[in-house]
Amino acid sequence: MKQRTLKQEFTLTGKGLHTGLQIEATFKSADINTGYLFRRIDLEGCPTIEAVAENVIETKRGTVIASRSNKDVKVSTIEHAMAALYAAGIDNCIIEVNAPELPILDGSAIIYATKIEELGYVEQDAEKDYYVVKQRIKVVDPKSGSSLIVLPDDDFSIDTMIEFNSPVLSNQFASLNNMADFKDQIAACRTFVFVREVMPLLQMNLIKGGDLDNAIVIYDTPMAQEELDKLADVMKVPHKPAAELGYINNKPLLFNNEPARHKLLDVLGDLALIGRPLKGRIVATRPGHSLNTQLSKKIRQELRRQNVQAPIYDPNKEPLYDVNQIRKMLPHRYPMQLVDKIIEINNDHIVGVKNVTANEPFFQGHFPDEPVMPGVLQVEAMAQTGGILVLSTVEDPERYSTYFMKIDNVKFRQKVVPGDTLVFHMQLLSPIRRGVAMMRGYAFVGEKVVSEAEFMAQIIKNK
Repeated sequence: MKQRTLKQEFTLTGKGLHTGLQIEATFKSADINTGYLFRRIDLEGCPTIEAVAENVIETKRGTVIASRSNKDVKVSTIEHAMAALYAAGIDNCIIEVNAPELPILDGSAIIYATKIEELGYVEQDAEKDYYVVKQRIKVVDPKSGSSLIVLPDDDFSIDTMIEFNSPVLSNQFASLNNMADFKDQIAACRTFVFVREVMPLLQMNLIKGGDLDNAIVIYDTPMAQEELDKLADVMKVPHKPAAELGYINNKPLLFNNEPARHKLLDVLGDLALIGRPLKGRIVATRPGHSLNTQLSKKIRQELRRQNVQAPIYDPNKEPLYDVNQIRKMLPHRYPMQLVDKIIEINNDHIVGVKNVTANEPFFQGHFPDEPVMPGVLQVEAMAQTGGILVLSTVEDPERYSTYFMKIDNVKFRQKVVPGDTLVFHMQLLSPIRRGVAMMRGYAFVGEKVVSEAEFMAQIIKNK
């Protein structure tokens, strides 16, 4: 799939939940690989903040990100907008805002989601870069028992369970199995707060913009009528009978499990801080912004350690090109044909496989007592894989050859020995022009990069 950005920009206005300020936020299209970028247009120089997990500085009553160079440049309550962008498959977006937080609107993501759907998106000339979950990932808060577990899956889904020691809101469950259902099933679900939490939050100089129209307010602990009336006056809402526990909102619940659905929305918004779409199943038990962003940080650390994921290789799956088909495209023969099969190919990348056996002729001299595949042959194998990608763009590929003109930035990270299966991923860095291709290649054994390089190649017709 291709990366997406907004087809046209849009602006939303409303008050901030914590500051009470009247805020304007404009969502704009962005170039490929920009990700989500916030721009504080009310500050000198209009500084930007990249919406990634390592820039999170606070998670008490919402997710707050800040500039790495200046922690005073920050934006809070970003999770609802992030969830709407992420669910719509928008990869690149610049959000300009004139305050230190986004407007709370109605306490949900529905206004963001509706605007994005109305205006649409455009596909960009770059592939989506998914984070594919290949093994179980877990983060736990030992104090609360909260946990997030991510499991391998072919697509993206979330199961969310919440539990509160409350006679009004106890245990609830919500799930999202198809991102297409986000707008109808999740986006309109509002944030919630307990009446017993309101006064402490006000004393912390928070929720100045909170009211019964932008949050579900839960009254579950009896208090004196006088005290409840005082709190209602502070919040500028009508007085409610102190003896009646329950939801005290002007607008009734959209779903019986609306709080659980909103927690799912928050998980989605915080996972957008990974910086790329995720393929996996998430099981969230009593989630919160702190734990959500902890998971995103853990995945980001893995991405920084190894900036590209190994392709998924299923040896039981029929290859696109087997060894005989490869011979029809490449002139190489024993002992120099170093690609056994092609398992994936599209307009700008290809994945090939080489099974390294103890019978390889080069092991006789490299080295007899400690067989190691020469790095130069790993580069050659990547080049052959890339050659197939280039030759697949011409008619009668057997009448052409691919010659490599330049190889740069070669790195060898780990030994390749008999018994290893090399998986090569070759990606075009730019469109092929006048028969010249620029590519970046990686060779993997398992999940580890063993070698990498950049190539320049040219297609030449055989004489």
